[in-house]
Amino acid sequence: MSSHPIKLNNGQSIPAVGLGTWQSKPNEVAHAVETALRAGYRHLDCAWAYGNEKEVGQGLKASGVPRQEVYITSKLWCTYHTRVEECLDQTLANLDTDYLDLYLIHWPVALNPNGNHPVFPTRPNGNRDVDESRDLKDTWKDMEALVKKGKVRSIGASNFSQMMLQKILPAAEIIPAVNQLELHLYNPQLDLLDYLKSKTIVPQAYSPLGSTNSPLFADEVATEIAQKYGLQIADVLLGYLLAKDVVVLPKSVTPARIEANFTGALAAYNKLTAHDVVQLDGVAASGKQKRLIMPPWGVDLGFDNWPLPNPNK
Repeated sequence: MSSHPIKLNNGQSIPAVGLGTWQSKPNEVAHAVETALRAGYRHLDCAWAYGNEKEVGQGLKASGVPRQEVYITSKLWCTYHTRVEECLDQTLANLDTDYLDLYLIHWPVALNPNGNHPVFPTRPNGNRDVDESRDLKDTWKDMEALVKKGKVRSIGASNFSQMMLQKILPAAEIIPAVNQLELHLYNPQLDLLDYLKSKTIVPQAYSPLGSTNSPLFADEVATEIAQKYGLQIADVLLGYLLAKDVVVLPKSVTPARIEANFTGALAAYNKLTAHDVVQLDGVAASGKQKRLIMPPWGVDLGFDNWPLPNPNK
């Protein structure tokens, strides 16, 4: 089954349905990856910070699918903004590959590389230990160097608002290929999607089904559309984003769910009409707008519907 490729601004293509691996336990993720690849997935979304890339690599090997047929993404963690290649090299070693198809800046926030914790260093008052001396455009320059070295084929952003993208775009030699965001029915970020389109940056959706105990599955509009076409609600939630040229990255470690997310997303994509998409676009604005992922960075990320940090903390 085709994985519905989407063309990037550098001429390369990315499969529009990928397996998310965030919050997948190391002992579960290898089997999930193997299952997904055997079910037809050809895109794995990973990150240094997930702490499970070694097992992702094991799952890839066990699947028997050749490395060159699988699109692999990983992400630079916040404590490595001044050591970009070092972070990538750890990822490559863990995945047991010599290149990535896509490498993203995980968050537009540099954290102290010499702080009191390797992943989430904090200050004495409990706030995240942000490295305010690091300029995002310098991190982007170091990302560009990895493309020139042939270690990564495409580079992009993750969790970047328009404000944050505007910090790197003026000096960028390479325009980000993608921007991975929390995108779903209740957090569609329509204005940001329009901006990304104007800059030829492809949006990717993490948590496209919401998080654990997601309210999205009880949504009346999605339920009605699912019933109309004989689809599952998850199919509609994923197909809705595909219809907007958004790459979807549903996460699961359950074999039946992994397979259903892949086939269902593509089935819904083929059935949803422009009218259905407009109807779904209006759901959040009708009073259901809800972000599910808001780490306490203590920095203004420039997003709508994200509380500003308290300056007194």
